[in-house]
Amino acid sequence: MLTSSNGQAKSRAQKIMHMLRALAVDPVGVGRALPGEYRQTRGTEQYAAADVDESWDEHLHSLLHAAWPCSCRDRLDQLMWDIQTLLSSKGLAFGRGTYGWYSDADISLCQAVWCTVVHAKPAVVVETGVARGVTSRVVLEALRLNSSGHLWSIDLPHPLDRDLHSQTGAAVTDDCRGRWTYLEGSSRRLLPRLVKDVGEVQLFIHDSLHTARNTLFEMEAVSPRMNPGGVMLVDDIKSHDGFAAFAHRHRDYATSVCPSADRISVFGLAVLPRRHS
Repeated sequence: MLTSSNGQAKSRAQKIMHMLRALAVDPVGVGRALPGEYRQTRGTEQYAAADVDESWDEHLHSLLHAAWPCSCRDRLDQLMWDIQTLLSSKGLAFGRGTYGWYSDADISLCQAVWCTVVHAKPAVVVETGVARGVTSRVVLEALRLNSSGHLWSIDLPHPLDRDLHSQTGAAVTDDCRGRWTYLEGSSRRLLPRLVKDVGEVQLFIHDSLHTARNTLFEMEAVSPRMNPGGVMLVDDIKSHDGFAAFAHRHRDYATSVCPSADRISVFGLAVLPRRHS
């Protein structure tokens, strides 16, 4: 216990030092980021166990009109191992709390992303939040498997730890980058113009600032560009009501609250079902 406490104290001290260095370099940017960072770490639990869809993966495949059980999982398991190996070779840990106080994408979210891209074969995928690019890599490998589609990623590098900026997209290999457009900046500034430029969005992945305000803003910005069959995957909805508010406003979407593999968090699934012919 003493070692654990010392380790936690050291980690907190390191975070404070990183924040102070960022503040010295960019006081305006850090000042703007702090309220959102505070809100996303101080939210209250929004979902009870009864709200969580334990069969979300089967329901997703049904909405995608894809066969179940899914035959694509083995490929994803190998890909996740490859990603972890690549990050390890760069001296980077993988998992919860390894990117500052943020985390790499959970395997369940990656599974939802992988299966959606492989089965729905989207031409346009839009993502907010990149960090080390685990989700980006999953999308890009699935697009490569399909031999079609493009990923646009909007990312504001870690605002309170500039030492992490060099890790942006570390999981994305060079042979994937031909289908990737990376846009640095805030989603509030860049997302409305991007979705206007690309037209229809078949898959949207939210993994940026996890507050109700930002999540709802992003989902509302993308929804007019989604046709039947479109999918939204919204990470880390446990501590705010942004996803729930969108689901309440847009009853035409089929929505589920999905558990992370480690049971620490939940993510949202919203599918605009195809019309029956």
